[in-house]
Parts: sequence; C-alpha cells; structure tokens
Amino acid sequence: MEANAQELRLGAVWSRRLSFFAAALGVLAISAAICNGASPTQDTAEPVWPTKEWQMSSPEEEGMDSKQLANVVDFGTTYGFESLLIVRHGKIVAEAGYAPYYHAGIANRVYSVTKSVIGTLMAIACKDGLLDSTNHRVLDFFDRSSIANIDERKKAITVQNLLDMTSGIDWTEHFAPPSSDMEMASSVDWVKFVLDRPMSSVPGEIFNYNSGNPHLLSAILTKLTGMNALEYAKTKLFGPLGITDVNWDDDAKGNSNGGWGLYLQPRDMAKIGYLYLRKGVWAGKQLLPPDWVNKVSHATVETHLKQGFRYSNLFWALPDKPVYMAVGRYGQVIMIFPDLDIVVVTTGHKEYPLNEFAESIYRSAKLYTSLPADPVGAKVLADKILEISTVRPH
Repeated sequence: MEANAQELRLGAVWSRRLSFFAAALGVLAISAAICNGASPTQDTAEPVWPTKEWQMSSPEEEGMDSKQLANVVDFGTTYGFESLLIVRHGKIVAEAGYAPYYHAGIANRVYSVTKSVIGTLMAIACKDGLLDSTNHRVLDFFDRSSIANIDERKKAITVQNLLDMTSGIDWTEHFAPPSSDMEMASSVDWVKFVLDRPMSSVPGEIFNYNSGNPHLLSAILTKLTGMNALEYAKTKLFGPLGITDVNWDDDAKGNSNGGWGLYLQPRDMAKIGYLYLRKGVWAGKQLLPPDWVNKVSHATVETHLKQGFRYSNLFWALPDKPVYMAVGRYGQVIMIFPDLDIVVVTTGHKEYPLNEFAESIYRSAKLYTSLPADPVGAKVLADKILEISTVRPH
C-alpha cells in the first residue's frame, strides 16, 4: 500500500468500535445482489447536500473540540500535509492549507484515490444494469485470441477479483522494483500489457496491490458505457455531485488511467467521501447500490500487511476502527468515519500513519451533538491554521 501506517496500542476506549467492526465482518452480500441494490436505511436527520457549495460551521457546533483539532493541524505539519479538510454532519468545521505547498482553487493529482473512483463508477454501472454481476468473467470483455499466457486461472478472473486486488495476475507495484506499473506506463497498449501478464496465483486467493487491475476496470467501463471513465463520471458521478474542476489522464488508446490519473480539489474529494458516508445517496437520489457501500465499509479482504489493513472494492479499511478510506500516494486520502458522521480529506507530499491520524480525529469528536461555544479554543485553532498557511521569510 502507498501509505506507511504505524501500529498503535489500543485501549478499552476502542472496545465498542471493535465490536461494531467485528459484527460487520459477518455481512457479505453476493455480487448479483450488490448490482441490483436494495433499499437504503433512512437517517432521521435531513442531510445537508453540498452540491453547489459546502456550508461552514464551528467545531463546537458540530460536537468537535477546537483545541484538539489544532493538534490535528499540527499532525499535518509533521507529516507533510498540503491541505486538511474536516466535514462533520455535512458542514466544514476545519480547513487548512499548508504553505508553501497548497494553492487554493487548483485540482491536484490524487494518485491512487483514482482507484476508488473507478470502483465507484463500477458501482454505478451495476446499479444502472450495465454490469450484470461482479462475478462476470473479465476475459469475456476482451478478444481472447490476442491475449497471451491464457490458462484456467486467467479465465477465472472476475470483476470482483479486480476490485479486491485478488486477480492473481503476476505484478510488482512501484514500491518494490522491478515495477510492473511503470512497465505498463511505458507500453503502447496498457490494457494488453495487463491482460498478457502471466498468472502468479489462483484468483481470489491472495491480495496483491496491482494498478493494472483498476486499469482493466476502466477499459471494461468503456466497453459497457461507450464512454471513457472521465466521460462516464461527468455524467453519472461528478455531475450529480457538482464537481466541475476535474482532469483525468488517459492511455494511448483513450482509456482513463484507472490507477493514478485523476486530479481533484480537496472539497470535491470530500464530496465523494460524503456520498459514501450517506450510503450512496445524494440529494435524495440513490447513486450507488447501498449493498456496495456496505461491502466497502465492512471490508473483509485480508491484505496481510503488517498494519492489518483490509480491502474491498478498491477502498482500504482500518483493522481496529470502523473507518474506511480512499488512499493515494504521498498522503492523498479520503477518510470516512460512519460512526462519527465525519469525512476527512488530506493532500500532501509524504506518507503518514493512517491509524494514528484516525485516532486523532476520534479524540477531537467529543459529542454527536453540539458542545458549548469555546472562544479560547476557537482562537487556538484559528491561530494554528493562520500559522501553517503563512509563508515565512528565510
């Protein structure tokens, strides 16, 4: 994985969260049901929908502690953040840009957050009936006669295997050279490069992080929709969410780069997180199948990384908290806290310990409802945000 999270010792304070997560592990929906969708659970409070713009609020009004959030801002200074955005109950409670790196109003490369967006588009294709099942065999979408190294294992690869990074395709990601993804990027036909790779394991058996998997999904989206992923997203995802400032690199054949090619602004990254926080609903319309969101939020694919992360549908999940996230290189992260009703977005130029960061958000969320106003804490937070946003003379 692109983020180097550190192990944390957890006390009894996490026991309720652990029981929540453990109970969730028993919830597995079959892929056909995910594609068909189901009725969403309705929240009692009417959500705020930031289609045009985000509403602002103070941390205390949304049950968060300003002084603790100042510590979160400090965390970003230590770990190379370029921006930090915290949304609770649908309102921005803290927003910081770190000088001299952050440039307001400019979409930045989100690296492997792109993968989670590709997964989201596959969810929409399921809901729209364009994909009948995530158990659909991948080779059915391509001309088998032109694919090398076909064996029974390659024939068995499903769309779900691509979504879960369990395709079994022989692959070494860039953090452990030699680099298959860089070889793909230098090839004339990225899709063929991935399809031609030999198999290293039976599909579904082993997690192996592979940027070729989401690129195949991008190509499949184009075959299903007649549009590349960017065009489909503008129609079905970015358009409804009010995301207009977006760029997406593509390969020489016109397929949107499914692994790392997307550029978004932090507030628009937060909209994607908020869509998942609201169980796939946006402004009263079900954009994603709720069973898909449930599968993502209760990830069960073991990554066998030392941090214990789980994986599902191109999203990561923390092992000891009900937190899931889209993660990109150098700290591009959309982190979703369903039990806290919080979305956090970071951009940056350095990896950081995701589990430790998540714990700092938990410490900041004191109540689900409002706290008393804290002018002193509000000033501490405001001064800290001003401090990190100011370029100091040398």
